Amino acid sequence: MSSDLHTHTTFSDGKLTPEELINLAKTVGLKYLAITDHDTVDGIGHLYESGLFPARGINIIPGIEFSARHPSSEIHILGYNIDIYHRAMAEKLNEVTEARWTRFSLMIEKLKQMGYNISETDVLTLAGTSKAVGRSHIARAMVKKGYFSSLREVFDNLLERGKPAYEPHYRLEVSEIIEIIKMAGGTPVLAHPKLIGDNVLVEELCRQGIEGIEAFYPLHDEADTAYYVTLAQKHSLIITGGSDFHGSNSGRHPIELGKFTIDDCWAEKIFKPEKNLG
Repeated sequence: MSSDLHTHTTFSDGKLTPEELINLAKTVGLKYLAITDHDTVDGIGHLYESGLFPARGINIIPGIEFSARHPSSEIHILGYNIDIYHRAMAEKLNEVTEARWTRFSLMIEKLKQMGYNISETDVLTLAGTSKAVGRSHIARAMVKKGYFSSLREVFDNLLERGKPAYEPHYRLEVSEIIEIIKMAGGTPVLAHPKLIGDNVLVEELCRQGIEGIEAFYPLHDEADTAYYVTLAQKHSLIITGGSDFHGSNSGRHPIELGKFTIDDCWAEKIFKPEKNLG
């Protein structure tokens, strides 16, 4: 069988609900699945409170993906096996959520000033249950309105860093994220290290309390994967991997779940049955 340790649901910027994601994961034959929504654990909470977690026929790993503050690089940190009801983490996530709403409103205002007929309601209708409303939701609304033909086109023209509608968002420091994940009983893992664009920085992060590296990733070629596996071994870190599945055609993530997977042996090192809340 196979596993995927990096996926998103409608509770952040994915297109499938947690229930749909789990059902699809079973259909494509995954044994382990980590749900790692951006800056929220509400998808996992929803499953638990609906009596759907633990799930039959698949091993679910409760997770999250944080964005870290850095002047020039995009640094994302995954947290696995976290206590989703940890008070300190919940308080910090509330801060991040409030800042996301402010950023969202500022980007919509910029687009309006540029002549695009788009409203917060347009975006929120598409965002549904998401508390992590952001650029991908805005991009979907822009495509739906016919301004662009793809999400990638919206990002390239308007929403990437340095583009006219981009607005920086509030991010936690790397050290703060690592501390929060560990306080919540979780394992902090550096996500898609190649996308950071600086392997010197990646190695520096390995010395800051990170406990794993996402060596297997759709945009990593064989040489990249080998490099990050070696780096993980050098620093005695866990090796993980995942598809970063969102269910949308962003040009970066696999559109179909199960197209990019990792061997179960890697997921078994992450999975902790006692964290399944059952």
